[in-house]
Amino acid sequence: MIETFADLHVHIGRSENGKPIKITGARSLQFANIAEECYSRKGIDVVGIIDCASPYVIEDIENFLKKGEAYELKEGGIIYKDKVCIILGSEVETSEKNKNGKTGSAHNLCYFPHLSDIKAFSKEMSTHIHNITLSTQRSNISGYDLIDIVEKYNGYLIPAHVFTPFKSYYGNCTDRMEKIFKEKYDKIFAIELGLSADTYIADEISELSNKNFITDSDAHSLPKIAREYNKLLVKDINFNEVFKAIRMEDGRKILCNYGLDPKLGKYNRSFCEDCNKSIQTPPPALKCDKCGGTNITMGVYDRIEIIKDQNSTSPEFRPKYNYQIPLQFMPGLGNKTIEKLLNTFGNEMTILNKVTFDDLESVVGEKLAKIIDESRNGKVHIQAGGGGVYGKVSMF
Repeated sequence: MIETFADLHVHIGRSENGKPIKITGARSLQFANIAEECYSRKGIDVVGIIDCASPYVIEDIENFLKKGEAYELKEGGIIYKDKVCIILGSEVETSEKNKNGKTGSAHNLCYFPHLSDIKAFSKEMSTHIHNITLSTQRSNISGYDLIDIVEKYNGYLIPAHVFTPFKSYYGNCTDRMEKIFKEKYDKIFAIELGLSADTYIADEISELSNKNFITDSDAHSLPKIAREYNKLLVKDINFNEVFKAIRMEDGRKILCNYGLDPKLGKYNRSFCEDCNKSIQTPPPALKCDKCGGTNITMGVYDRIEIIKDQNSTSPEFRPKYNYQIPLQFMPGLGNKTIEKLLNTFGNEMTILNKVTFDDLESVVGEKLAKIIDESRNGKVHIQAGGGGVYGKVSMF
């Protein structure tokens, strides 16, 4: 068995010929660039690229394979330079309706073992999505129907960033996912926490007690890859092994989740849209404590306070959640310092998980070494984020 790092939610901004894929994604987020970033800078062994159902991206993947540095595996996935396994995925927005008739939308991560599978999935989903070339376009079906289509093409569905106020099951659609998936709820074996949630608060919802949790970056730029990631115990890096780990099969498992403190997330606290301030008034009486306004976007923390049904209780299989701050978020670390660290130690996973304080000090000096060491061990002060603005890190 080997330990491997996986980030299973990375977007593509543009295709190789400049076609828009994820409108809010950086232009440099192209299929080949993501593979190289994981290989040369991030130290990510498994990356899920979740815009691969776009016909433009499918064309890029076919050209990528022709260059000879990557090849498809029988067990699923694409291996790049014999080191990085690329999992082909598609993020699909579903249309949901609750018992009161109110409509909402949720994002779903759909993963497939082979290029032929996602090509067939893309063709079928083009009948449910107005523009299949763009990322995360709203479909005219529910998650209840989508899971059958995903399984039809040998794939797995994992609900994405399930607590965020927009485009998620708990944040936008329902207080219980079982109400949407009904008798198919047992097919949901894992959920993605999202940047504004962690294991502790997710374990306040009893229907998640038999689900595994994954933590991913939802990267919209190359530097954001691996701001959250998972450590897996697998026999090899391929599609089958990765999902055995997430499904806890044959001794494979998620060893731990690495994620931001939820307060660093963009939607941790509720936010007043009238005065553009995070609010501290507890639910259910959500009102701005600054201007008295009621035009409030509810944050993850407050949403879970409303829908939770138990004290935080983790099952025995639940992996440890390690609070970790990416290099980009650390105060005092500019691009030149980060480049120096990467040139010395190889990649970000090594810096965050393996390099000693003394080794850091020898490269960047005592002050910056202390910032890195205390940041990666959670010894920092965090100003909570909200309303689409990330939280801020400062030293005690």
